[in-house]
Amino acid sequence: MPRLLIADDDVELCDILRNYFDLDGMALDAVHRGDAVLEALASGSYDLLILDIMLPGMMGLDVLREVRRSGSTPVLMLSARGEETDRVLGLELGADDYLPKPCSPRELAARVRSILRRTSAADLDSTTRKSADNKLLRVGDLELNLGARQVHCAGLSIDLTGTEFNVLHELLKCPGELIKKDDLSRRALGRRLEPFDRSLDTHVSNLRKKLGPTRDGRPRINSVRGAGYIYVVAAAS
Repeated sequence: MPRLLIADDDVELCDILRNYFDLDGMALDAVHRGDAVLEALASGSYDLLILDIMLPGMMGLDVLREVRRSGSTPVLMLSARGEETDRVLGLELGADDYLPKPCSPRELAARVRSILRRTSAADLDSTTRKSADNKLLRVGDLELNLGARQVHCAGLSIDLTGTEFNVLHELLKCPGELIKKDDLSRRALGRRLEPFDRSLDTHVSNLRKKLGPTRDGRPRINSVRGAGYIYVVAAAS
């Protein structure tokens, strides 16, 4: 059973969600202050954090910064409708996805399950995981270990969030070819691309910063306006 942690100062909402997730086969613990999140994560093993931006004690974005400094727990941000700047900043800081409030428990549970499916080797049984550990995907100087979900670029280890890893994996399946944005969103984010949704753009921007340019100095990921993205294959030296 997946273990989730929610950080939200709405106690009644947390109780409602706890009951809903319990019926949906997921255990949900709750804290109501931002400064309680890190302590809870340190004392328990959680598969995902649901993190509200507006929290007493420590703001959600500051909590996210600390979470990303010390670990790779998947994070789903909650924000009030209209707070686009905060949502984009959350993604830039390493959130896996966001959901505007108010939202239905059903929609929240669907997003949670989508993230868990995308980021967990926990869904693999031990036999499958063992056989996948040595499966490598190499494109130029970039190497993805699909079993361990590790990335090396020019011999250096690159720290990616689970969602960033999935976006990069999908791009590397077809290097040098255009992948439509909606297709990439479905395959990497587990959902259709919604109007004015900048989450995919932000994940790609994060990848560009973390991976740096190709050996011949070009950006590794090109965007084709209104169409999609292409992972650039470096020219042979």
